[in-house]
Parts: sequence; C-alpha cells; structure tokens
Amino acid sequence: MAIVLKRPEQIRLMREAGKIVAEVLATLAETVRPGITTAELDRIAERIIRRHGAVPSFKGYRGFPASICVSVNEEVVHGIPGSRMLAEGDIVGIDVGARYRGYHGDATITVPVGRVSPEAEKLLRVCREALEIGIAQAHAGRRLTDISHAIQQHVEAHGFSVIRNLYGHGIGRSLHEEPMLPHYGPPGQGPLLRPGMVITIEPMIAAGRPETRVLPDRWTVVTADGSLSAQFEHTVAITENGPEILTLP
Repeated sequence: MAIVLKRPEQIRLMREAGKIVAEVLATLAETVRPGITTAELDRIAERIIRRHGAVPSFKGYRGFPASICVSVNEEVVHGIPGSRMLAEGDIVGIDVGARYRGYHGDATITVPVGRVSPEAEKLLRVCREALEIGIAQAHAGRRLTDISHAIQQHVEAHGFSVIRNLYGHGIGRSLHEEPMLPHYGPPGQGPLLRPGMVITIEPMIAAGRPETRVLPDRWTVVTADGSLSAQFEHTVAITENGPEILTLP
C-alpha cells in the first residue's frame, strides 16, 4: 500500500480531530485517581468525543469493544476498559483516537496513579522524552528510521528497552496507513520523509525485557516478564517547516 500524502485541508481536519483527542487526554489525566474504574474513564472519553461531533476511532475497530485503550502497569497496549479499579502506585496508559469528518487523530499518555515508585517515575520521564526526541527527527528529507534510531538510543541509554513488535503508523482517513514506524533500528532507512506525510510516533518501552505476550482476551499486550511498561504518542504531520504535532489542545 502506498503512502498517502495529505493536502492542507485534510491536515486541518486531522488537527481538529487531534484537538478532540488532546481534550480527552487532558480530562482523563485529571480524572485518574485510586478507586476509579477503567470503564469510567472510557465513558468519560466517549462522551467528550461525541459531544464534539466525532466518533471514537477504536470502538468496533476489528471488534475492539471500547472507545479507548487503558493499559495498566505491565500492560503495554490495547487494554480493554472494564471493572478494574486503579490503585495507588499504578501507572496507566490511555490511548485515545477520534474520527472527525472522516479523519483520525490518535495519541497516548501514561500517567501515575497517586504516588508511584522512583522506577515508574523514571520510566514515564524517559518515554516522554523519547517521544519528543523522535518528533525532533521528523523533518522532510530525513529517513523514517532516523526517528526509530533516536528513540532507541535514548531509551536504552537509560537502561530500558523498546518493545519490538508494535509500531507507529501512517494515519488519515484510515486509522492505520503506511508507513509502519518501528521505534528501534539503524538510521537512514525506510521511506524519505516528505511534506504531507502524517504519522503516529508512539514509543512503547519496558523497564525489563522487550518481549511481549497477548492475554486470553486476544487484545491486551503485556510484557512477558511482568515489568512495567509506558507509552506516549502524538500524531505528527511532516511539513516544509518541520514536524507539526496535530494532537495538541
């Protein structure tokens, strides 16, 4: 499948979708607390998305049953919201997608629940920094894996590992488009970054080893060794003037 370059009007619509995603994430970051269920976070998210005339990107996607993904502690991605109550010391990844007038925005944050361990604090900080470092590489004329390499170098320099079998991706009218973006590997490979490309950059990292497994629900991906995992993600447009983050308030 070819990479689809977006016109300015299409990027404008994706920016609107991204603002909705950013509002949901900001609200949920303030809402997370010990005792709240992951299902309640899902209900709040869907209410905000639909209030803006958008629809949740994830609900029904390949059979996914909820509006957002909520992944706790060793859960890397695709956690299904339900009756689980968050507890003091947890870290919780919240992945939100919204489709607005036919175009998607997609972003993720990982937040602490109350006071967390020093290891968890460091994991969140390094993952957030890795996203920022990856975005800084997203300039027209560079290669896709320049992003990948910069992320891996930063994560591993701090003693953490990059999850290998989950990727960022192109995004637009479809939630997942080409190209697929690994968050590790040598620089200078993959497609040339061009104005009009829109991708998600979403490092997923682990405090332990990078291997994962899928739970019996067939969605939730966890670290194989049970170590903590974190993810941060933005939808990013490649422009002539550098990367533009589309999932900002």
